[in-house]
Amino acid sequence: MVVTTRVRLDRISSSTRNAALSTDVIVGDEIVPVEGYILAVRVLDDKSTYNTVEDVTGRMLALRAGDVLAGTLGTRRALRGYAGVVPTHIASGDTIEVLNLGGILGRCTSVNPDVGQPFKTEVLGAVLAFPELGDRVGRPAHIGDRAVPPSEQLESRVPVVYVAGTCMNAGKTVAAAELVRGLARGGLRVGAAKLTGVSLMRDALSMLDAGAVAALTFNDVGVASTHAGVTVATAKGIFNRLAASKPDVIVAELGDGILGEYGVQDILHDEELMGVGAAYVMAAPDPVACWGAVELMQREFRLLVTVITGPATDNEVGQLYIRTGLGLPAHNARRDAAALLGVVSEALASWHTRETR
Repeated sequence: MVVTTRVRLDRISSSTRNAALSTDVIVGDEIVPVEGYILAVRVLDDKSTYNTVEDVTGRMLALRAGDVLAGTLGTRRALRGYAGVVPTHIASGDTIEVLNLGGILGRCTSVNPDVGQPFKTEVLGAVLAFPELGDRVGRPAHIGDRAVPPSEQLESRVPVVYVAGTCMNAGKTVAAAELVRGLARGGLRVGAAKLTGVSLMRDALSMLDAGAVAALTFNDVGVASTHAGVTVATAKGIFNRLAASKPDVIVAELGDGILGEYGVQDILHDEELMGVGAAYVMAAPDPVACWGAVELMQREFRLLVTVITGPATDNEVGQLYIRTGLGLPAHNARRDAAALLGVVSEALASWHTRETR
């Protein structure tokens, strides 16, 4: 028999938002150790770095020892953050870690020294959901509840501007937001998406702030963190749902890098998803990364990079190499957003021409 306890939450992390939790929840001692299930945990320590969590409104809130947090079981494979997995067995009283700012919970397996050790937490139990009015027996809450359905078929024919990168923190989100802003100011209805990575609302919110009419992430499809095997159906579900907002174009960020472990490669290999690709914006930190990205996109995915952005374009040194050495446009999203927009707009026009033939 499940033993239940009423718990008051101090922090409800953004990764749980599909479950629409209230501050007061009931937790049970039977825990399903599978990605996507929601746990209540108590924070055991204080930190001076990487010490906040994003709540369901997108605010960043400090976490302190003693705070009771609702988080989501998931994995993380971040080169510049934490790596972690979902333990094969979890019981009340066990210790697990907070793996990202969105409240993903798991067992940390590796740490980048720049972010320090993760928060340790004590498992209080599985947050229970009561989907039917008047239900007296709850079931473990999952972020798949109320989620956008994944799809094996792409029904949307809205052109997509894919924004990819060679690694995390390469400038993808800045480029995506500037493209959304420029396209929206040009009179287009712009949908936005974050297709891969680990749960966090911040990037989608930045695109909404830039003028997107709608923005969705893989978390909206009930996925805590992406990996090979799930991203194609997730992306198609996102595009199909965004199409209901009648966008003229979708700007889609591919979180992490094109060689990372979040399932980006599956998307780039999919014929349907690439069939709506109007432009491929590549963010890269240095000339070697630029060369490698162009080579990989051509050889592995049979795709041509449209334009390069990111730190490699911060000044004329990198820009000159990209233009003369690679024969590609190079425009910095922070300092030359108008030129970046111009290249992408030309690619969109070419896509529409091909579609109408």
